[in-house]
Amino acid sequence: MIQKPFGGAGVALPVIGQGTWDLPESGRGRAEAMRALRRGIELGMTHIDTAEMYGAGAVEEMLGEALSGIPRASLFMTSKVLPENASYKGTIAACDRTLRRLRTGYVDLYLLHWPGSHPIAETMRGLEELVAQGKARYVGVSNFDVDGVREAQAALSNVKLAANEIFYSLVERGPEVRLIPYCFEHRVAVIGYTPFGRGRVLRKGSPGEAALRHIAEKHGKTPRQVVLNFLTREADVFTIPKASNVAHVEENAGGAGWQLDQTDIGQIDAVFPVVEGPLATV
Repeated sequence: MIQKPFGGAGVALPVIGQGTWDLPESGRGRAEAMRALRRGIELGMTHIDTAEMYGAGAVEEMLGEALSGIPRASLFMTSKVLPENASYKGTIAACDRTLRRLRTGYVDLYLLHWPGSHPIAETMRGLEELVAQGKARYVGVSNFDVDGVREAQAALSNVKLAANEIFYSLVERGPEVRLIPYCFEHRVAVIGYTPFGRGRVLRKGSPGEAALRHIAEKHGKTPRQVVLNFLTREADVFTIPKASNVAHVEENAGGAGWQLDQTDIGQIDAVFPVVEGPLATV
């Protein structure tokens, strides 16, 4: 899996990682999801993204089990604190709970899941304390617009804001207007979630789906792989598609390591135009 620098953090990450929102939490689905996660790691998709919200902690527990025995240093693990828990003390306590569920001593990246009612300065102070205690290597935010990112940056004293995780898909390209350029300028990595737009990007019979299929056939790829390649074409932009089975994670991995040409990009721009608007969430 191709890697690129992770903002200004001084490390490199695979351009395609693995999201875990809404993974099956029991039965055969859970077992297959665990196999998919481990297969993704074999393919170099070592950035694993989760959150305390996912399954009310059950997904983090599943990850703790699924990743057991894999050298911790080979993984880049991200989790998130819920806004209602993001007071100074609450942020630290939430991270402690996450670490217990993940069976690890630290997370690589810890994020505020979305803007909340606790003062951002209080949350950022808690995140900085986690770095000081060695419980988080890097900190960031999620679902923040430009003004929010700027406010979070200003509230940090001893560490830099490493990342902003956002909904970034071909049906939600608004961040390309102001947010992604701002983050690029300030070396804040952008991690895009839900790259397939909950089925809207590849809606059967749509002009977008037809264009993606045409481009995929040209390169010997699948439409999903074209989508992932397009979304990660710029520096400092990563994506974390979810895969609940082995075949799906293997397909996702094929989105990296090759290039779209300018004709392809123009065709995608034509059917998935950039429209500026409020930052979307799903």
